[in-house]
Amino acid sequence: MRMMTVVGVRVELPSNQPVVLLKENDGNRYLPIWIGTVEAAAIAYQQQDVQLSRPLTHDLMRDILKALEATLTAVEIIELRDTIYFAELLLNDKTRVPSRSSDAIALALRADAPIWCAEEVLDEAGVVLPDTQEDEVEKFREFLEEVSPEDFDEHH
Repeated sequence: MRMMTVVGVRVELPSNQPVVLLKENDGNRYLPIWIGTVEAAAIAYQQQDVQLSRPLTHDLMRDILKALEATLTAVEIIELRDTIYFAELLLNDKTRVPSRSSDAIALALRADAPIWCAEEVLDEAGVVLPDTQEDEVEKFREFLEEVSPEDFDEHH
């Protein structure tokens, strides 16, 4: 397993399909995961520290875990099958709950839990960006600073 960091979310054009980009902490591979607009907004809201008047589903999940005195120890992206990523929530270091990777990432950000990815998944789907593409990563970061969560609203 490799520890991952969420670089951010962007919308792929022309398909308008949101993608979350993860990067391995001790390497140079990136993992792009195409996700739904609701999950993209949830991740973007959390990364931009947007305060909403009512909790989103992932906020509710975090609050339920807290109320039950359960700790989200980690989330693990464990498998890639037919272009679909499978994840698990690890609760209290012992209980595993299957999850969509996008939900797991959104919840991990809210619970300050580490995100891990199986080596086999990174071997299969990880993308190494050569130095010539560093400016692309920088452009991506600039995009993330400029984008607002409303950009992920399905009515745009």
